[in-house]
Amino acid sequence: MKAKLHACILKTRVDATSYEDACDRIQSWVTTGTSCYVVAANVHVLMSAYWNPAFQRIVNGAALVTPDGMPLVLGLRLLGMRQQTRVYGPDLMLAWCERAAQLKIPIYLYGGTEATLEKLKSNLEQWFPGLAIAGSHAPPFRPLCPDEEAADIAHIQASGAPVVFVGLGCPKQEQWMARQQGRLQAVMIGVGAAFSFHSGEVSQAPRWMMAWGLEWLYRLAMEPKRLWKRYLFHNPVFIILFGWQLVLHWLKGGVAE
Repeated sequence: MKAKLHACILKTRVDATSYEDACDRIQSWVTTGTSCYVVAANVHVLMSAYWNPAFQRIVNGAALVTPDGMPLVLGLRLLGMRQQTRVYGPDLMLAWCERAAQLKIPIYLYGGTEATLEKLKSNLEQWFPGLAIAGSHAPPFRPLCPDEEAADIAHIQASGAPVVFVGLGCPKQEQWMARQQGRLQAVMIGVGAAFSFHSGEVSQAPRWMMAWGLEWLYRLAMEPKRLWKRYLFHNPVFIILFGWQLVLHWLKGGVAE
């Protein structure tokens, strides 16, 4: 899937891509020393962008926006990209780690807790022999002052890692990556809950549930207090708004946006 196509879903850009294509793009940006960021977009990201134009500009400013959730995959298919498959942030992280181990490209891990990072590093090194993890840092769960943020950037830059996985959660990780574009000479990839999943601290939904678009139900059952608003409010509103977008799209004769 080499064609660099995209569609706007609720005015937020989502790219047609695949794991191989995404890794090819990341590798190209590493080679050219490009400072940019990748957003793995699901319904939560798109609805956050819909209600917040400043955040929408951040998502649309990414070098790549992958369809992380099945509703977005279906959305792209309905908008004409019929072969689109899911490019899930946690799996993209594993796909890049596999390539990075082969190419000897070091990575950096930013986010989570120190305990999470230790488990994550151990697992990644076991799964991908030869993977170079140049460093990691768990920032405090509060806004950083400018000096603290600058110190983090200097530390990441000094590590020499040209790819940084960012696990701060939406919208914090996207806002952080946008601020660092041009300041940090690296490809930044926002991967949300991937740190918790790959460290083994949080269980992932079974693959059959992911394939049927039911991952949200599994995650809601696991963390109802934290996720109820995301799934029980954002998802129905997304269906209504995107349904209206589709009606308008079809009335225009299905012309790509």
